[in-house]
Amino acid sequence: MPFPRRSGVLLHPTSLPGPHGMGELGAHALRWLDVLSEAGQRVWQVLPLGPTGYGDSPYQSFSSFAGSPFLISLERLRDEGWLTYDDLSGGDFEPGRIDFGPVISFRLDALGRAARTWFDRADDEERAALDAFRAHAAPWLDDFALFMALKEAQEGRPWSEWPAPLRDREPAAIKEARAEHHDAIARHALWQYWFDAHWRTVRARAAELGIAVLGDVPIFVAYDSADTWADQQLFHLDDTGQPTVIAGVPPDYFSATGQRWGNPLYRWKRHADTDFAWWIQRVRRTLEMVDVLRIDHFRGFEAFWEIPASEPTAVKGRWVKGPGQPLFDALRAALGELPIVAEDLGVITTGVEKLRDDNALPGMKVLQFAFAADASDPYLPHNYGSNAVVYTGTHDNDTTAGWYAQAPEAERDLVRRYLARDDTNVPWELWRLAQASVADTAIAPLQDLMGLGPEARMNVPGAASGNWGWRFAWHDLPDWLAPQLREMAELYGRAGDGAAVDTPYRQSTTGADPED
Repeated sequence: MPFPRRSGVLLHPTSLPGPHGMGELGAHALRWLDVLSEAGQRVWQVLPLGPTGYGDSPYQSFSSFAGSPFLISLERLRDEGWLTYDDLSGGDFEPGRIDFGPVISFRLDALGRAARTWFDRADDEERAALDAFRAHAAPWLDDFALFMALKEAQEGRPWSEWPAPLRDREPAAIKEARAEHHDAIARHALWQYWFDAHWRTVRARAAELGIAVLGDVPIFVAYDSADTWADQQLFHLDDTGQPTVIAGVPPDYFSATGQRWGNPLYRWKRHADTDFAWWIQRVRRTLEMVDVLRIDHFRGFEAFWEIPASEPTAVKGRWVKGPGQPLFDALRAALGELPIVAEDLGVITTGVEKLRDDNALPGMKVLQFAFAADASDPYLPHNYGSNAVVYTGTHDNDTTAGWYAQAPEAERDLVRRYLARDDTNVPWELWRLAQASVADTAIAPLQDLMGLGPEARMNVPGAASGNWGWRFAWHDLPDWLAPQLREMAELYGRAGDGAAVDTPYRQSTTGADPED
């Protein structure tokens, strides 16, 4: 699906400024959209928005349908009367990086207090709005809320370690659990209702300003998730719920043992037998929340690396054919044209390229990858087609300043010669290169636009801790940044007219106006 010529910024909401230890979907998110608009940017790219667990990775979520309760605006809950100033008095964390342990503990406590107040005081209209949301979201919310309630009751243990009747979802056990954990289920449903309301306010403001939200869908789901527990027949699991084969990638230049991700693999034949109903539901739900979605590890739809779950590394895996074109035919038949970006990085075969191109999906071009070879490198802008999204770097890379400082001299030399510039401000010069390219969309992480070094890196793949915690403060943004971004966007024809974004998939799930 071709996109208009535009540019934007990659920034996860957790990285926004604000009180209480991490970014949230409140006043600071709305201010961020105003900054993007002032800067002539027409895209805000975010990472997956789902509820995170151990490791705090948005790519290992308890649900691919739910939103993270940690993004709920505590200030908005206070302004609406569900929290008091005293309730939030202990949340004055130091600015800067997110200290996830105490921040999440504080936010869960505050959300619990707010829920108790809501259930005590909410009027009939408010309760009707929650009921409407629960009815609309029931296909995924009922199982998710029960999953989270049971996980609390089981002291956080993965679902495969629950008592067998619950693990195996025996109807009598599920019925009994819904009754026993009624209050916890209602609380998790309320948190999803709040997330939905707060995110819709942000989305509405983005659409009003002509800013499209580009979201992210990991191809695989987490093992310890409501997705896997609720639909076990769609995954390669044994009789006790343990995965028999798992996802990863084979050994390569970067790792002699490959990458063993651990996600359960899909039984694609069973998905096909249902005309890919689960995937249609997943993409439809994501398109309720974002305007465009990036599919992480797109190549897995053509072929994926299957690793026996008993193997400690990814070495003894094999390539297995994925669902291919039938999946995209089913998605298009159900949803129409697909506003999808294919994450096609790494070793890509002609089969993957054909699947991408047959569906007219833009692929990704990362400028940090462009200078390791010669003029034939596909990441160099003179080799692009227009149906592409060009990045200075992504959330998985070092910042461009950090990358350039550590790059081999041969790469640095090619950068200088290609740009006809010296070493001064390489991140900004790569942004100019992205803007000037023929690629329809150009994206930069905010860290690159600010010229920050490796201390601002968002993620180091394979590192078990220390990721996802970067934040900025408003005073960190130089006064010249927004005007210079607008100047460049206008110079290279990416500023657009600022017209409101048409969001055909977005729908109210409460019947209330998004600004209410």
